[in-house]
Amino acid sequence: MVIGVCKVFLTIDEVYSLKEKRHIVKSLIERIKSRFNASVAEVDLNDKWKRAVIGISCVSNESRHADSMMANIVNFIENDGRAVLFDYSTEIIHVD
Repeated sequence: MVIGVCKVFLTIDEVYSLKEKRHIVKSLIERIKSRFNASVAEVDLNDKWKRAVIGISCVSNESRHADSMMANIVNFIENDGRAVLFDYSTEIIHVD
């Protein structure tokens, strides 16, 4: 079993309240979930209204597939346009 994990750091410059930030982040999370069938959640900076951190994970039987899926999700977030992805980290975990 292979687990792909990605932590994505976002900046959302066009919001002026937590309500606006949550609307964008929730929408982005739901789009990732439905498009890629991955587990996604906001994992940090919940009370900061210009920044967000989301965690993404997937389970696969091949590390190449998990790595490709994480790369596709990062590209999707970069091309979305509502938030700026300024950093991310990925990890592939092999479980026996």
